[in-house]
Order: sequence, then structure tokens, then C-alpha cells
Amino acid sequence: MKLTIERLTALSQQDVIDLEKIWPQQAFASGPLAGDRALFAARFNARLLAAVEVEVTGTTAVMRGFTVREVTRRRGVGRYLLEETLRQLPDVRHWRLEGNRNDAALQAFMLACGFRAVGGHWEK
Repeated sequence: MKLTIERLTALSQQDVIDLEKIWPQQAFASGPLAGDRALFAARFNARLLAAVEVEVTGTTAVMRGFTVREVTRRRGVGRYLLEETLRQLPDVRHWRLEGNRNDAALQAFMLACGFRAVGGHWEK
């Protein structure tokens, strides 16, 4: 199977199980997603490996919870998720990722992806 990036509009029972592995501190329910936030995820062999929540306001987007499962890291999944998320929202001109700026791995990743540290977040 090919790694794909999807904008999820509904969660299956398996998606819920996978998201709870990506974000163990959150609870999810299967069914349609509602609200003004989009959920993008990387899927391989019918399983979600990484995800990010995106809130778009005009031409600005804020990404939250950008996470790749530990067992999947260092294989390009995070970069593909980030690139495809940006590509699938072409009207967005200003991007911000909220995350832990003290995380050395995230810092190296975001710098490699063309983001810069500004205050307590990353911008592109």
C-alpha cells in the first residue's frame, strides 16, 4: 500500500483506535467530524500513523498536535504529512505550528521544513 495523506471527515472505529495511539491523552468517537477544525492524517495499510489538527481563519492556519507515532518516526511520514497539508490548503498564506519549542527533534524537523521559531511557536 502507498502512504496517503487524508483530510478526515469521519472517523471509523479503527481510526479512533489509531488516533488514540497518536494522541493517547485524547478521547475520540467514531462518526462524522464537526467544527471549524480540519484533521489531516497519514494512512498506510489502513492505519493512521500521524496526524495534525488545522484551524483556518482567512489566509492563516494554525496547526496543533502535529505528531507521528514513535514507531514510525525518521521515515519521512511527518514531512509528507506537513507538505501535503500545506498543499491541500492552497489559499493559506501564513502557517503556524503550536508545539514545544524545547523539543530538539521537533526543532530540527521544523527548521528542515522551512519554518522559523517565533515566540512559542513555528511560522512559515
